[in-house]
Parts: sequence; structure tokens; C-alpha cells
Amino acid sequence: MRECQIARWTTAVALALGLGGCAAGTLPSVHSESERLAVARRMADKHDCTDAVELLKTYVANNAGSAEEDHAVYLLGHCNLELKDWAAAAVEFERLLREFPESDSSGAASFRLGEAYDGQSKPPDFDQEFTVKALDQWRAYLANYPGHWLNSQAEHRIQLARMRLATKLVNNGNLYVKMHDYGPARVYYHRVESEYDDLPQLGDAWLGLARIDAIEHRKADAIERLQQVETRFAGRPIAAVAARERQRLAN
Repeated sequence: MRECQIARWTTAVALALGLGGCAAGTLPSVHSESERLAVARRMADKHDCTDAVELLKTYVANNAGSAEEDHAVYLLGHCNLELKDWAAAAVEFERLLREFPESDSSGAASFRLGEAYDGQSKPPDFDQEFTVKALDQWRAYLANYPGHWLNSQAEHRIQLARMRLATKLVNNGNLYVKMHDYGPARVYYHRVESEYDDLPQLGDAWLGLARIDAIEHRKADAIERLQQVETRFAGRPIAAVAARERQRLAN
């Protein structure tokens, strides 16, 4: 019995050591810095970004001032984006834009930096510091790199970020309405009206303002605002909500 237990233990240890050896050998052997970068690029192309990051960190550390340093920094940032390590990605893109402004990767880095900030943003009910940073970054990118191949994506991401910020304002207004504190609620709704009048959240802000008008016995103002919602957002669910509330007030 004892011999069997020893045999089983020996086999388990050997297996564990064997597995450990395999895990330790995941990074390929490289014989030059140029080969290190080439292997990292191939790994990144295959979305094997965890190992690519390790190779790129070593390459960047060993090759300050080299002709390929800017490309390695960009690729390191891009791999961190794929790994959703947003803060690490931001560090690399910020470095590229600061130290290599003339790099042919700087346009893409400027756009990707917005992605790295946006990845750190939170849902509309929370603080929107990183949404604002992403928005500012994408606007700077469009100003500095007109005609760049990522311009259309930046324009789309800007709209999504603005929608998040507008939703935050609407939610704040709704919260104050629930607390029966209508002055601050109006302030938030009016901000949507003045800053985001091209977005669907305008309808929510108008609806909120109409409800406050109705609560404060300004029936004519409430009905007029509800009609605005119906006209501006005809065919959308919010227009039907506004129509029902208008009819109720009119009776």
C-alpha cells in the first residue's frame, strides 16, 4: 500500500513539474531585438496580446532611440487596448504623442487614446470624468488629423459619448423631480436643451420640463412643450407618451 501511495505521489509531482515547464516556455526564444519586435507583431496580428505585451515591454526598454521605438510603443498600447487594460494603453499612447509627435502612428495613437479613456468611463449614473476626457481627445484628434482614416469612427464615438453625458443630465433632472426639488431639475433639463439639442435625450428633457410645468400649475406651458415633443419626435415612443400626457392635461 505504501509503495502505491509513493508511486502515485511521484507521478503527480512529475506531472506538475511537466505542466510548469510548459507554462514557463510560452514566450518564444528570440535572438535579436529586431526578431523580438517581429515576433511581437505576429502575435498581435493573431490577437495573442498577453505574450506580445511582454515582448514589447522588453523591446521598448532595450531600444530607446531606435527607428522602430515609436511603432513598438504604439503596438504596446494597441495590445493593451485588446486586453482591456485601459490605463496601461493610455500611458503608451500619451507617451507616443508626447515623445514622437511626428510619428506616422501619431494619428492612430490620438484616436486610440480616446478609446483608452472611454474604456475607463462609467455608466451615466456615475461620474463622467473619463467620458469627458475621451470626448475632448477625439475632438482634438479630429482637429489635428483631418482626413485620417479613423475620422469617421471618431465622429461616431463622439456622438455616443455625448449621448452618455446627456443621459447623465436627464437622470439628474429626474432624480430632483422625484425629490420635489424642481429648480435644480429645470437646470439639468435646460442644459440638455442648450448643449445636446441634436440628440434624442432632448425629448426626455422636454418631457421633464412639461411635467414640472404641470405640477406648478402652468398648464398652457406644459401643453405647448408636450406638443413640441410630439412634433420633434413624431413616430417615436416618446411622442406617444407626450400625446397621452397632453390629452390628460387638456381634459
